[in-house]
Amino acid sequence: MNRRVRQKRERSQEKDKTNISSETLECGCLTSATISGVDWTTLPDDTVIQLFSYLNYRDRASLASTCRTFRLLGSSPCLWGSLDLRSHKFDTAAAVSLSPRCKNLQRLKFHAAGSADAIVSLQARALREISGDFCREITDAALSVIAARHEMLESVHLGPDACERISCDAIKALAYCCPRLQRLWLSGVKEVNGDAINALAKHCRQLKDVGFVESDNIDEVALGNLNSVKFLSVAGTRNLKWGSAAQVWSRLPCLVCLDVSRTDVNLSAVTGFLSSSQNLKVLSALNCPVFEGEVDSNLMHNHKGKILLTFLSDMLKGVASLFADNSKNVTDVFQYWRRLKNRDKNVDEIVVWIECVFSHSLLRIAENNLKEFDDFWLTQGAALLLSLLRSSQEEVQERAATAVATFVVIDDENATVDCKRAQAILWGDGIRLLLNLARSHQEGIQSEAAKAIANLSIDSKVAKAVAESGGINILASLAKSMNRLVAEEAAGGLWNLSVGDDHKGAISKAGGIKALVDLIFKWPSSTEGLLERATGALANLGADDKCSLEVAVAGGIHALVMLARTCKFDGVQEQAARALANLAAHGDSNGNNAAIGQEEGALEALVQLTYSQNEGVRQEAAGALWNLSFDDKNREAIAAAGGVEALVSLAQSSSSASRGLQERAAGALWGLSVSETNSIAIGRQGGIAPLIALARSDIEDVHETAAGALWNLAFYRENALHIVHNGGVKPLIHLCSSSISKMARFMAALALVYIFDGRVDMSVPAGPSSSGSSKNLNMDGVGKMALKHVEEFLTSFYDPQTFHTAAASLVPTALAQIAEALRIQEAGHLRCSGAEIDRFLRMLRDPSSILKSCSAFYILQFTLPGGRHAMYHSSLLQNAGAPRVLRAAAAASTAPIQAKIYAKIVLRNLERHHELLS
Repeated sequence: MNRRVRQKRERSQEKDKTNISSETLECGCLTSATISGVDWTTLPDDTVIQLFSYLNYRDRASLASTCRTFRLLGSSPCLWGSLDLRSHKFDTAAAVSLSPRCKNLQRLKFHAAGSADAIVSLQARALREISGDFCREITDAALSVIAARHEMLESVHLGPDACERISCDAIKALAYCCPRLQRLWLSGVKEVNGDAINALAKHCRQLKDVGFVESDNIDEVALGNLNSVKFLSVAGTRNLKWGSAAQVWSRLPCLVCLDVSRTDVNLSAVTGFLSSSQNLKVLSALNCPVFEGEVDSNLMHNHKGKILLTFLSDMLKGVASLFADNSKNVTDVFQYWRRLKNRDKNVDEIVVWIECVFSHSLLRIAENNLKEFDDFWLTQGAALLLSLLRSSQEEVQERAATAVATFVVIDDENATVDCKRAQAILWGDGIRLLLNLARSHQEGIQSEAAKAIANLSIDSKVAKAVAESGGINILASLAKSMNRLVAEEAAGGLWNLSVGDDHKGAISKAGGIKALVDLIFKWPSSTEGLLERATGALANLGADDKCSLEVAVAGGIHALVMLARTCKFDGVQEQAARALANLAAHGDSNGNNAAIGQEEGALEALVQLTYSQNEGVRQEAAGALWNLSFDDKNREAIAAAGGVEALVSLAQSSSSASRGLQERAAGALWGLSVSETNSIAIGRQGGIAPLIALARSDIEDVHETAAGALWNLAFYRENALHIVHNGGVKPLIHLCSSSISKMARFMAALALVYIFDGRVDMSVPAGPSSSGSSKNLNMDGVGKMALKHVEEFLTSFYDPQTFHTAAASLVPTALAQIAEALRIQEAGHLRCSGAEIDRFLRMLRDPSSILKSCSAFYILQFTLPGGRHAMYHSSLLQNAGAPRVLRAAAAASTAPIQAKIYAKIVLRNLERHHELLS
């Protein structure tokens, strides 16, 4: 500790200021309480530098700009020995701005796409290690220039994506320019010829770790010239001549470890390596089908002191044989090794290499997602990944987390996970390990750990464990990250955890809702992944009444409408529309429905989304319009925005669509048809024919919503004629008599009553016949048949004994019992207009016993206490003079007993509502 640090610390103690504990720094996070109690100007220099070390380079630059002292400390060489730029835009301009701090830069990780050329501009001549991913765009020229400008390079790692544009010329440039090269690992180089390998052998005399993986062609004979190599991997490489390889590589004097995983190596070659290679200690042959088909149990247990690692053996037990006898009973040999106090340097190198090749191969096998590996994952694979999550190598931890995120998913499109695999991670303490990694100050590890937590949380048991372990607070915090990839995976975790009702409140409490809304404003034109995850999570949260209010308060309505209007990604459009639908679904409990309608361009955007080429987008947009149409102003505004034409078109094209789209298309038309103007417009736009087609559906939700729309439409004479003309009577009769949905039967019956209550002419054109001539339909006969089925529907609620007992006694409790027996719960959510109430009252005066009973039955349903609009309906009935009409119906000697009882129940309902109002 230098003198200045001591003085600052003493001065801080004298002023009794809050200090930051070592525990706080070790966990990599500061609480708001801690931050508010710190006098930042008095922190010791080493504490400030330690704080800087937890920041990415952009945040370091921001913090350094706050004062002269921080600018000096933020430029400390110890902070700029290593940079991870994979999650940031790294171009030449960024490199130039960083170059003054990179004089002592030794380790660099970068996202190769678009960044390789910028490395030279860093002017980091002391660079020792480079590691790049997404390497498909790296060219020979780029890699050659990097090599020429960084002759001190000791390690080059490019992958796991294929280096498709790198050839042997770039490998030779590395050999000529970087004589200190000790490690070279390249993925997917199509060909590695003898000239390139011999150049490495000649110029890079310290080269000890080589990986040419997933290549198409390697000169296996030339590899025998790499006399300095201790660790060699050709995992996933094709077209190797294994006879020559076994003969030549076995003579490599320093070869200690060899990885031939995921190749077509055969038994003969493996036997040759194990028997002839003098110094070979470990041979890794994971997922080698040819070898596994030829091997017998004798070879598996007799390796002449060498370790053979395959899926057919206990791999952890194999690694344990590197150590003394006291390691044989440990369950996690890697953890045992990490805890050893007196470690052998040579064994350390071997175990570090094994961790690397295991993490690479397990990730590749997880990505292939083959069913044949189910047993492996449950017996060994999950345990290996859990052990690798504990590795001291950050690259291994990151790959292991990625593998966990990948191997549990068995159907990415439908977000399906293998519950046994997910729970194997849960039971192995994997949630705690992943949450610890999510707290890391390394953003690459944060991102992959959050992705693993997100995917695992699809399983309800894992989701519960994540929540109970504090995972929601961690994910909510990561969602605020300035690193887009970290924020994206955290949003995905919140999306999965917000499914169902169990964790919505916790996400809200953790500040997750505001974080998700802020993501949309922070990256409004970002890639599809982040926006889809954020909007998907908000859609789930919006289904909860309290959370929906918080979404609105946080600016979520404006954010979601902005995406619906401007975003071009189908997945984002779908989730934004779904979120708006859920926010609008709370009716009178909050003002979100009206607020969405008032948001500029919201309704127009949703109408336009119904024309999308993506079915999911069309479905969710229709669902949003359906919910929004419950607001009177929105209903008319949707129509003004072209909603009637759009939704009729959607219904017309939905014959082969999903049930969800069919239901929502019919539902949106149902919602709009509440208005007389809209109802007539739907009929004239051709909306009745597709609704009749949907009413024929065997799917309950579809034909129920279609029946609701036809009920509203049939109220108007013009539409009633269209329904008859388009053959709608028969489907309505079928629903009235046969649907398993009480609501479908209820609404189909009422639609038939509207058509045949005497307001439609007895004879109408029924449409052209097959010969092209017009035919007339006997409306009298059809009407009688329809009303007969309506009567049968009403009779299904009729119990003669109960009704006659109630009629004789007139005891209020008896009427109450009948009312509850008659109640159709969902009917309490329906709302009638004043015109409909007047029509019901006219039916009560009609001499038809069916119309009397039907009218009384429907008024009863709409006035039952507890119904959403019961008070409103009661008020309309009182204003229309209904009590007088109801009393007359109840007393009429010619009225059927059902009509009398229903009328008496309605009178009782009106009295109760009047008492409540007074």
